[in-house]
Amino acid sequence: MPKQVVNEAKDKMEKALQTLKKELGTLRAGRANPSLLEKITVDYYGSPTPINQVASISVPEPRLLVLQPWDKSILHNIEKAIQKSDLGLSPTNDGTVIRIPIPPLTEERRVELTKLVKKYGEEAKVAIRNIRRDANESFKKMEKEGQISEDENRRYQEQVQELTDHYAKRVDETVKQKENEIMEI
Repeated sequence: MPKQVVNEAKDKMEKALQTLKKELGTLRAGRANPSLLEKITVDYYGSPTPINQVASISVPEPRLLVLQPWDKSILHNIEKAIQKSDLGLSPTNDGTVIRIPIPPLTEERRVELTKLVKKYGEEAKVAIRNIRRDANESFKKMEKEGQISEDENRRYQEQVQELTDHYAKRVDETVKQKENEIMEI
């Protein structure tokens, strides 16, 4: 049972790290990346649909995204959805595909994005610490109920602390890597 708590904590910490990586993937770092458009939904016959479900997204050049909708009648809707998003992108529609040039970031925008990256990193660390707290509470409860000894409790809490340190370090590395990517000109 205590090993199960440790394994669950590890799984949850891994998910917190993956969530951070996914969030950081949606930040524009000056390079074209299809994940930039993940949060955009398009009005497709009256229902909001994720953009990647109505068009294929390709990256033919480092600073260009090309969207090819499967239904040409929604080209205008896709274009409008991209313009309305807070990404600051200006798509061009040539009747068959939509090209989205990715402009280089200004210094001011880079600084804003690094602050956002740090905020996401801190949120991930808070999630990891909350997972540690929940696991430690489970161990204390088990000790109180006589399922594990005081020494076992301490040993399991140390294991969870090692996991916490490991994942906090990985969060820091991920954040640092994204900051470097953003600040790269």
